[in-house]
Amino acid sequence: MDKIIAVDFGGTSVRAALMKGRRILRLVKKDTLAKKGSKTVIKQLTDAISEAKGNEKIKGIGIGSPGPLINGIIKNPPNLPLRNFNLKEYLKNKFKVRVEIGNDANCAALAELHYGVKKKNFFVLTLGTGIGGGVIIDNKLYEGEGYAAELGHMILENGRDLEFWASGSRITNEAEKIFGKRLLASDLKKLNNKKADKILENAAANLGKGIGSLINIFDPEVVVLNGGLKAAGKKYIRIVRKEAQKYCILPKKVKIEWSKLENAGILGAALLLEK
Repeated sequence: MDKIIAVDFGGTSVRAALMKGRRILRLVKKDTLAKKGSKTVIKQLTDAISEAKGNEKIKGIGIGSPGPLINGIIKNPPNLPLRNFNLKEYLKNKFKVRVEIGNDANCAALAELHYGVKKKNFFVLTLGTGIGGGVIIDNKLYEGEGYAAELGHMILENGRDLEFWASGSRITNEAEKIFGKRLLASDLKKLNNKKADKILENAAANLGKGIGSLINIFDPEVVVLNGGLKAAGKKYIRIVRKEAQKYCILPKKVKIEWSKLENAGILGAALLLEK
C-alpha cells in the first residue's frame, strides 16, 4: 500500500501526517502563525509536510483547509491571510505529486461517513478558531456548486454569524476583555471562575441556537461536533443540547455528540486521494 501525506490545515495549527492506509506513521504539528501573513503561513504548511514526509516516497498529498475554496484555490477564509491562492498548484509544483484539497469540515464529514457515525444523513460542525460545516445527505457529501455548507456563516443575531457568536475566536476575544489575555476554552475551564464559566456558557447557548435552526433545515439523524471546544467540558455540551432542543421545531429529539474519531480532519483529508 502506498504512503501518502494527509494534512489538517487550520487557522491556529497545521497537522501533517505520513500515512499508510488509516495508520498514521508520523505526525507533525506546527502553529499556523496566521497573524504573520501569507508567506509565513505557507512556510509553516510546507515545512510540516516536508517534516512528515521525511525521505519517504509518497503517492500524493490530501489537505483539509478552511473555506471558501474551489478547485484547490483558497478564496477568502476569515481565519487565514490567503486570498485567491492556488494552493493545489503551488504544492504540486513544490512536491511533484498529486495534490487534492477539500474544505476541512467536509473532510471531517467524510471521515465520519466512512469511519465514525456511519449514518445516512447528518452534519458535522468543526469548532475551532472558526466554525466549519460538512453535510452528508443520502450517504453523499453535499457540495452544492462547490462552496456549500459554510454553516458557521449562518446569520444568528444582530447581523452577525454563528462563528462570531460561538467560535473559539469569540471565546478568546471575550476572555481578553475580562481577563486581559487571550485564553482558550481549555484555559477558562481550568480557572473554575464564574466569569470564565459565563463566557463558555454564552458560547454554548449560541451554538445550540444555531444547531437548532440547522436541524430544522436538514432533519439529520445525528449532529457531530469536533474540534478544540471539546475542552470546554460536559456542562458546555449539555447547554448546547438544551438550547438546540429549544429552537428545534421537529417532532423528534436529534442526538448531538462529540466525534469519537481521533484525527477526523486528517482521516478525511486522506480520503480525498481515494476519489
